[in-house]
Amino acid sequence: MLFNLRILLNNAALRNGHNFMVRNFRCGQPLQNKVQLKGRDLLTLKNFTGEEIKYMLWLSADLKFRIKEKGEYLPLLQGKSLGMIFEKRSTRTRLSTETGFALLGGHPCFLTTQDIHLGVNESLMDTARVLSSMTDAVLARVYKQSDLDILAKEASIPIINGLSDSYHPIQILADYLTLQGYEPDPSVTKLAEQYAKENGTKLSLTNDPLEAARGGNVLITDTWISMGQEEEKKKRLQAFQGYQVTMKTAKVAASDWTFLHCLPRKPEEVDDEVFYSPRSLVFPEAENRKWTIMAVMVSLLTDYSPQLQKPKF
Repeated sequence: MLFNLRILLNNAALRNGHNFMVRNFRCGQPLQNKVQLKGRDLLTLKNFTGEEIKYMLWLSADLKFRIKEKGEYLPLLQGKSLGMIFEKRSTRTRLSTETGFALLGGHPCFLTTQDIHLGVNESLMDTARVLSSMTDAVLARVYKQSDLDILAKEASIPIINGLSDSYHPIQILADYLTLQGYEPDPSVTKLAEQYAKENGTKLSLTNDPLEAARGGNVLITDTWISMGQEEEKKKRLQAFQGYQVTMKTAKVAASDWTFLHCLPRKPEEVDDEVFYSPRSLVFPEAENRKWTIMAVMVSLLTDYSPQLQKPKF
């Protein structure tokens, strides 16, 4: 109740033009450890070390605990603005980013292809410079990873990948927090094999869904037809026949198996029995998109240090 009253008082004061701040707000001490992400871009998680990824997950858990569980008000991004460029429609990415950035006191600005058309009416270089002069960071959901690379090169503010044709780092962070086909891209496979070797684990590739699920603690599937692939629908539905996740799939998994899906989900990808089962974590996974993107923004734009004890990863 006190949390809601504080928000109402703060909003009322802002509407009346007063410079009002909630009392007893503690944002923590500046970072004293070796992890320093402020000013960085998030284009792909392969640009971050294991410790840096763990730090973002720690920060996600910290924000979720302090804001959701304890009802604290943390305006860590007060006075900051975020440019949100969306070439593709979105539910979870837009909602988690807009509500999360606003919850931290910032102002998100949503831009569709009706407002901004990357590289068409204006060069990517010019767009990057304009956005750098008016916002503190940009989250872009685009078709081409190369557009993000150019934006990051030309901008003087952090650029965050909200989804491209190559990577979806903020989805992976949410998946990690929740867990406390076509042939894959050869370059991604090679990198994954390298990481597996470095961390003493094993990467296996197979076209047999039961073999893939055997002994697995986490069963994950994705949409078979992504945005921009609608013309391939018939071909893809035929190619993925037999890959639906069902209880038959789960029977060969580990006894403590859980299920994840980034959503939106189609019945041919996973049946209702698995999707709505107690083992399915798809809705906590969707919620964690919010806490992880908030952690990304805070880590790239502030010196905030988590107050929650660091979890074990």
